[in-house]
Amino acid sequence: MKHSLLLLAACLVLAAGCVASPQTQVAVNPLTYTDIPDPDIIRVGEDYYMVSTTMYFCPGAPVMHSRDLVHWEIVSYIYDLLEDDDIYNLRDGKNAYGKGQWATTLRYHDGTYYALFVANDQQKTYLYRTKDIVNGPWERNVIEGYFMHDASLLFDDDRLWVVWGNGNLQLVELEPDGSAIKAGAEARTIIESPREGWMLRAEGAHFYHIGEYYYVLEIDWPRDKPRTATVWRSKSIEGPYESKVVLQGTLGGRTDGIAQGPLVETQSGDWYAIQFQDHGAVGRIPTIQPVTWVDGWPIMGENGVPLEEVTVNLPAQGRDYVWDNDEFDSGKLALVWQWNHKAPEGWSLEERPGWLRLRAAQATGLADARGTLTQRTVGPRCVSETLLDASGMKPGDEAGLAAFQSRSGRVGMRIDSDGSRQIVVRLGEETVSEVPVDANEVYLRIRYVFTPQEEGDEPDTAFFGWSFDGENWTEADCVLSMRFTLDYFTGYRSALYNYATLGEGGIADFDWFHQRVY
Repeated sequence: MKHSLLLLAACLVLAAGCVASPQTQVAVNPLTYTDIPDPDIIRVGEDYYMVSTTMYFCPGAPVMHSRDLVHWEIVSYIYDLLEDDDIYNLRDGKNAYGKGQWATTLRYHDGTYYALFVANDQQKTYLYRTKDIVNGPWERNVIEGYFMHDASLLFDDDRLWVVWGNGNLQLVELEPDGSAIKAGAEARTIIESPREGWMLRAEGAHFYHIGEYYYVLEIDWPRDKPRTATVWRSKSIEGPYESKVVLQGTLGGRTDGIAQGPLVETQSGDWYAIQFQDHGAVGRIPTIQPVTWVDGWPIMGENGVPLEEVTVNLPAQGRDYVWDNDEFDSGKLALVWQWNHKAPEGWSLEERPGWLRLRAAQATGLADARGTLTQRTVGPRCVSETLLDASGMKPGDEAGLAAFQSRSGRVGMRIDSDGSRQIVVRLGEETVSEVPVDANEVYLRIRYVFTPQEEGDEPDTAFFGWSFDGENWTEADCVLSMRFTLDYFTGYRSALYNYATLGEGGIADFDWFHQRVY
């Protein structure tokens, strides 16, 4: 019970850490019980910036800011749209599920911020740079001829290098502005990870020059052991490199190991590592671990074993803002929201002030429904709710609230071809419940259980309900068994959707969206 209460405290907005002294805080892992995979972090003065993977969602590559390494707030995105093609417009059966932007590396050098990542659907490596990480604009280059999986940039004596790869890690020099491979440079393999007895060979590189050593921090997965953080080091950038396991173990009663993420030094000289943990349907969630330098090796946790509670030698400040309630009372979409693929035409926060309006586009189901608006769910348990006004919907339209992933579930309003209205609950595209109604407005709810907190809870389950007054709820007699699947490769999100199946669709209005931990 103590552990459950600690996890619950870690999830509360504005309460991810409890103050241990005016200049320190005790962080309870996970830092934010939500999907923030493949993190990379830099410090600029007293400000910390983190990037993460959001794959196919748009805008993409979120930038989060912190002053204490514990509370993280989304402040911007690196791009609005990677390419305006069939993939991101969900045309001709094409999509970017499980692909898109992966594992961004973030660096700051001589007044400029640099971000590099691959997009698997485009088979390209992108380099973005800006003078203003919050407001942009970002200038873009495509590095031709190279697909730099899980790359990491390193500025070293005004030369710019990149390490990347899966299994064998490669090194090449870039032009000083990162726009291309340096003229005459050739990639070379600097690390060959073992081939026998491994579930996952080295990937997720983070590249540093600290003191007399070059370090490559990566994730691997030895057979019959949890995922592991391993460091390779050399006094020469080209090697040879020697390796050491610096973090290996489980946390929170799960068998999933903790690995992949950056090292960061605070302004007072303390070191920490942000490493994520695969955590089932909610996604891949970040943890913070102390770093102790032992004989030149950055050992994480307590002698290489992950810690649940970590004293962070920075005063608690700032807020958590990676998911939130929204009253839709602003003319600008809140930063916690991302569209499924390209932002659609026809949505509005102004046509009906105080409401989000989604105009239906033609689709066969949720997976190809343009105009689906998503935000992260949060563990260990949460509830998402909204109020839908269906008066502008047309026959063939369906709108509502979804638990969005490959194995999806949703509750919403469907307008039949004769104009009649049904409250529908679907698991995937199978209708498991439908109730005729006369009302235009309906409250919708999805209740998520990711980690059981009470007797009777089952992990990774979702329940669907509706109400006509916001107080008396009906919950469908069905359960969605949620799974983190690699075809989408993201944790479950709550999504507001509206799509048409018969000709030109109508409009669906959402008064608000509320999400809370319970």
